Amino acid sequence: MSDICHFNEALDKNAANHVALSPLSFIRRAATVYPDRTALIYNDVRYRWRQTYARCCQLASLLTRMGVTKGDTVAVMLPNIPAMYEAHFGVPMVGAVLNAINTRLDPEAVAFILTHSRSRLLLVDPEYVDIVEQALAQMEGPAPTVINVSDPSQSNERFTGELEYEALLADQPIWEDWQLPADEWDAISLGYTSGTTGNPKGVVSHHRGAYLNAVSNVLSWTLPANVTYLWTLPMFHCNGWCFPWTLAAIGGTSVCLRKVDPKHILMLIKAQGVTHYCGAPIVHTMIADAAMEAKEPIEHKVFGLIAGAAPPASVLERMETIGIELTHVYGLTETYGPASVCAKQDDWTQCSLTERVRLNGRQGVAYPLQEGMAVFNSETMEPVPADGKTVGEIMFRGNIVMKGYLRNDAATREAFAGGWFHSGDLAVMEPDGYIKIRDRLKDVIISGGENISSLEVEDIVQRHPDVEFVAVVAMADEKWGEVPAAFVQLRPGSELSEDTLMRFCREQISHYKAPKKIIFGPLPTTATGKIQKFQLRQQLEKSP
Repeated sequence: MSDICHFNEALDKNAANHVALSPLSFIRRAATVYPDRTALIYNDVRYRWRQTYARCCQLASLLTRMGVTKGDTVAVMLPNIPAMYEAHFGVPMVGAVLNAINTRLDPEAVAFILTHSRSRLLLVDPEYVDIVEQALAQMEGPAPTVINVSDPSQSNERFTGELEYEALLADQPIWEDWQLPADEWDAISLGYTSGTTGNPKGVVSHHRGAYLNAVSNVLSWTLPANVTYLWTLPMFHCNGWCFPWTLAAIGGTSVCLRKVDPKHILMLIKAQGVTHYCGAPIVHTMIADAAMEAKEPIEHKVFGLIAGAAPPASVLERMETIGIELTHVYGLTETYGPASVCAKQDDWTQCSLTERVRLNGRQGVAYPLQEGMAVFNSETMEPVPADGKTVGEIMFRGNIVMKGYLRNDAATREAFAGGWFHSGDLAVMEPDGYIKIRDRLKDVIISGGENISSLEVEDIVQRHPDVEFVAVVAMADEKWGEVPAAFVQLRPGSELSEDTLMRFCREQISHYKAPKKIIFGPLPTTATGKIQKFQLRQQLEKSP
């Protein structure tokens, strides 16, 4: 024992053998190793890695000149344009914390976030100026200084104030004396949860976790250096699942995209040779619809990451048919985006399409650099048996878990109870050790004492060929307490009736699980493609 202690005491960390982990290391290396490789493409604009690195250094210089220092918050309301990518490096270069705000939020929510985060500076795209001006008027306390980020591709731009990003950047020196954080536990970003049940919570992420999850993306997706990545996923969503930093780590190419337009996406995939992209099930569905309508096959291999509680089987089937290989990942803002992956086994290729869809539709196993992922009974904190039946809560432990919630000790303690991060998602552990989500805790429908998984019902409804999207929520019922109600968005031209769809469901699922009411119409979604079930619940509460 004394020898072991001697080794630990004698061999200390020093400047030669210990450097703080930070994704900022990646861009300095990319600029050195791949200076002339294309880093960013946006319309007619192309930046090489040395140019992107220089612009990030100029942004850091600008922030320093404007008085931004370590621990300050810099907020952005931007689409997926070069400035948004640059903010992921320029802001932390000065020790500040990046707060990427969901561009679909209303002014009240934006005002809360700006106030709660104490943002010193706000970069805003002209498309969101109206929302920002309303938010600033509602803020409590000092308002941030606003910098407008103009976009020549957009007409009739309107600014708030006189500061403009490109003009300010042009006057800045390329400041290369920035330093990595002294402590890798320092905050790098702040991301707010949806806040559907109250004010959103501010998730604080650190340099170490961002570094590790960026590398985990490479390992879990076996990314080559010549990746051309299309930004269908908003960078404000969990910092684009850490992919801004991932692409710098491998010297990949980003193709920027302001909005999810499936026809434009297909054009970019072909024109730019896109090899990889990410998105929610709804995004992949839109791409599949557009590809099948165009009847023009994608002639090179494309890989997609799909995330969400559980993608409908029909999505996985259709994407495989058009030649896009999907890999299912799962995670939360609190886990830096993806924290698990449905790692594909070699023998799955011998299975039928139906079986492959079932296997690939699971949430899978822990990400390579996430220490632990398990399904526990949330009351006893005991693992559930791997029987594919016993439901428990998904929990995570490791370096790719948030620091905690900003100025919210009670929520932080609750999230970390028992030494694990509680996801709020219900799942089973299958015999092969892969996890399969059954539902969100708040989305379970309790009907006459029986638990009904809304996701199970959604999967059945989605099997009808006329159904484009579906969301199932609980509807109050005098006899049973709650029963399933389905909100359905039909494919264009469909005249499917409620009775026909109900009969279809009853033929494939227990009658007590089948929807008791079906409402047709467009479904409300977030910018990341998630269906906003709380709005549907409110709609049911208001209906007679």
